[in-house]
Amino acid sequence: MIILNLRASIVPGKASSALAFARMSRVTGLAVAFVTLPLLSFSAAAQLAVSANDNKLVNVGGTNQVVQNPPPDTVTIVDLGVSPPRVVGEVNAPASVVGPPQSVAVAPDESIALVTAATKISPTDPKKTVPDNKLSVIDLKAKPPAVIATLEAGAGAAGVSINPAGTLALVANRAEGTVSIFTISGKTVTAAGKIELGDAKSGPSHAAFTPDGKRAIVTRDGDHKISVLSVDGNKVEDTKKYMVGGIRPYSIEISPRGDVAVSGNEGGGQGDADVINVVDLKMDPPRIVDTLSAGQIVEGVAMSRDGNYVAVTIQNGSQRPKTHQAFNDFGLVKIFRISGTKLTQVAEAKVGHWGQGAVWSKDGKTLLVQSMIEKELEVLSFDGKTLTKTGAIKVNGGPAGIRTAER
Repeated sequence: MIILNLRASIVPGKASSALAFARMSRVTGLAVAFVTLPLLSFSAAAQLAVSANDNKLVNVGGTNQVVQNPPPDTVTIVDLGVSPPRVVGEVNAPASVVGPPQSVAVAPDESIALVTAATKISPTDPKKTVPDNKLSVIDLKAKPPAVIATLEAGAGAAGVSINPAGTLALVANRAEGTVSIFTISGKTVTAAGKIELGDAKSGPSHAAFTPDGKRAIVTRDGDHKISVLSVDGNKVEDTKKYMVGGIRPYSIEISPRGDVAVSGNEGGGQGDADVINVVDLKMDPPRIVDTLSAGQIVEGVAMSRDGNYVAVTIQNGSQRPKTHQAFNDFGLVKIFRISGTKLTQVAEAKVGHWGQGAVWSKDGKTLLVQSMIEKELEVLSFDGKTLTKTGAIKVNGGPAGIRTAER
């Protein structure tokens, strides 16, 4: 069943409230038109951002709790190619806040999105969650968008990526130490085997393709390694080469230039400062060549389209009880300039609580940042020096994973 998000709205920033209010009126009008005219088409300038939203798990007073008889998880589709960004569709599909926020992948031609679900409510105990293995295929060009297939990956299906050719997908399965392989032909996605990483507790979290499609890099938060896979057509193999950087490598993104990758580390969860790693992909095998302190729990990393910047989302203790010594009443997003293998912080902004992922607009001037507790996508503008919140988009559930087409 397709559910349209009629509650989605833009929350204007103080500096431009009048203009934002006028824009909000146009968005409201669009929502009504979307109901009466379901054959809504995206503009030629559209850039789709896809947010997976978890309705099973909430944070109450710093403690994660399973929702009893929750509504379905949802996937919200946002046009990031307009200002302000606007919701253009919503569909029910399994999602999960467990795992890195790269639990969504968008095909290069924006024809389909893949969404993983690492957890589900236990069928024997509704107060607990257990690993799930679902991979949903969403037709983004259908009017309205629709789930067209539900496949099985591996237990704890988490980070997912589609190769630059749009012909192959990898899913990291955190609960079984494997990476699932799927072939893609048009909108048809087919399971094509798994890679065993040698340790069921290695915790593969996310797999990212290099721009030439010949390698993939896999973070492993269970044993703190980052593996290198070889890719030849549909053949994917573990090269047995790996890197070791910070504690619990989690999110990772590769520059569109293919020369560098940046990974974030979840750390030990005690309130210590955690780090991001810089990987030199020109080396053979790739190696971590720099490490920077970022803040408490680095959740997501997102590269700008030109490869000049990386956004890092940091939970900053915002998900903890207020009595915890490491609590802060806000999350953070930091922007680093990339120069070769050197990162320099150029901007920082406070955001909501229990932050997850972020995505860039094509022109590098707008970011969407997920806040689980607020159940919104915060809209921030970036001018190369400063990062400013300009609004927010409410979504139906806690936004847990988000991506755009990467190339």
